[in-house]
Amino acid sequence: MIFRVLQSVLVVALVVLAPLATAGEPVDKAQFDKLRAALEVSNRNLKVSSVKTSEIAGLYEVQFLNGPTVYSTANGDYFLLGDMFSVGPQGYVNLAEKRREKHLASERAEKIAAVAEEDMIVFSPQSEPKARITVFTDVTCFYCQKLHKEVPQLNKNGVEVRYLAYPRAGVDSAGFKQLASAWCADNPQETLTRLKNKKSVPENVCPDNPIAAQFQLGQELGVRGTPAIVTQDGQMIPGYQSADELMVTLGLN
Repeated sequence: MIFRVLQSVLVVALVVLAPLATAGEPVDKAQFDKLRAALEVSNRNLKVSSVKTSEIAGLYEVQFLNGPTVYSTANGDYFLLGDMFSVGPQGYVNLAEKRREKHLASERAEKIAAVAEEDMIVFSPQSEPKARITVFTDVTCFYCQKLHKEVPQLNKNGVEVRYLAYPRAGVDSAGFKQLASAWCADNPQETLTRLKNKKSVPENVCPDNPIAAQFQLGQELGVRGTPAIVTQDGQMIPGYQSADELMVTLGLN
């Protein structure tokens, strides 16, 4: 633990002392081959998958295949293991964590884009949407019910709301059957709205409903509770936000 802290402190010190560089640019083949030869020679089990510039001039961000990210000198004779921080008026910023979140957001966006729209319950504005959000929802969740009351305002402001099911109690729960009844209904939007308004609807669990698959997708994407709102670029917003707050988050205020 102390060793990891010292590593991070050293990286912070380097960020402060070294000039900033343009980060995230792939290096040319000669530099890639040089670092691969240096860093793979001591451990044949580690393979370099990518090399990019870092925020510190002279240090390169090296990603090992199925391994850690390190910051290496140009010749590969030294490297640092740990998160890189920048220091500024707002305090410390974990640059490595920001990159990890960006990567995760990209994965979320790709996986949600692979879901067929007909497997969602969608509430669209009358005009072309300015933004779209995908919401993992459960009908028994108070804040899901509260957010659903904001959908007309979101639609009015040009935001399309696309629902995916996330029965918090699992696939054998009453919540699962309620969600399935909405997805299997002739009018899914109306049925989902009735359920979120705590009104009863006939149970209708059709055999080809997508609830279990969407629940699994939510778990894969890191959903831990509902509502879980995902923006078009894959940013995860855990928990409830009002329509006004969402407009700020989406940059539409």
